[in-house]
Amino acid sequence: MLPYQTIQEAEVAFARELTFAEKLWFNYSAKKSDYFLYCHNILFLFCIFSLAPLPLVFMELKRSKKIDKFKIQPKVRLSSSETFRCYKEVMRMFILIVGPLQLVSYPTVKLVGIRAGLPLPSGWEIVMQLVVYFLIEDYGNYWIHRLLHNKWGYEKIHRVHHEYTAPIGFAAPYAHWAEILILGIPSFVGPALVPGHIITFWLWIALRQMEAIETHCGYDFPWSLTKYIPFYGGAEYHDYHHYVGGQSQSNFASVFTYCDYIYGTDKGYRFQKKHLAQFKEKWRNDTQQEYKLE
Repeated sequence: MLPYQTIQEAEVAFARELTFAEKLWFNYSAKKSDYFLYCHNILFLFCIFSLAPLPLVFMELKRSKKIDKFKIQPKVRLSSSETFRCYKEVMRMFILIVGPLQLVSYPTVKLVGIRAGLPLPSGWEIVMQLVVYFLIEDYGNYWIHRLLHNKWGYEKIHRVHHEYTAPIGFAAPYAHWAEILILGIPSFVGPALVPGHIITFWLWIALRQMEAIETHCGYDFPWSLTKYIPFYGGAEYHDYHHYVGGQSQSNFASVFTYCDYIYGTDKGYRFQKKHLAQFKEKWRNDTQQEYKLE
């Protein structure tokens, strides 16, 4: 809740006119508690988990030839009932684990210094903090994910997430409850080390989940804007990890690929990709030769 009764009072306190965005934020948040604002995360996560994967589901069920050529594992198809079962399980974990965790973690959010008042951060500040959050989370997630692929961690916890050898968007948060809790730790380390505004925190939670849905979508679209992000893994990169399954010791990265490259855990993927490209090139050349002979 803001300590100002009116916009004019806030402008006097800051000795300047509030920006348009700050006026909007004042009108929305002035009478709302910080805890209520923080709890918006629950609504955002519910909407993202429910709505973001829907276009992918429609593409999966429609089975259009124009879209199927972008599917990474075209021979694997999920029925509508299997897809809905995945969504139901995700929502069950959301109600039992994710939602309650959001409700009780507010004191920690206040303790690390995430604020909800004025002034608002600049766009540049938001972008830089989000970059830091992604890098920190990615590094922590890499090592936790790698540890979950040891014999005990995989059999007791991580195998649930690998039930989908050809992942779909709804399967991004599909996991054992313990994995949800464990992987929530690196997601919070960035905001704890570099605390910002609650709006930045909202954006971080939303973007991270949307990124996870994108990397689990099962389609490699050439027009995806994420292809222009340096060292970004994407759907094809993570799909290989699911395809190999429990035996996989490759492609542990959640977002970026630099850890896999540095620690040598992308060799299987690079080997497969290299030889697949050579096979396609040979097939293309042979086909061209046959046309010439005809």
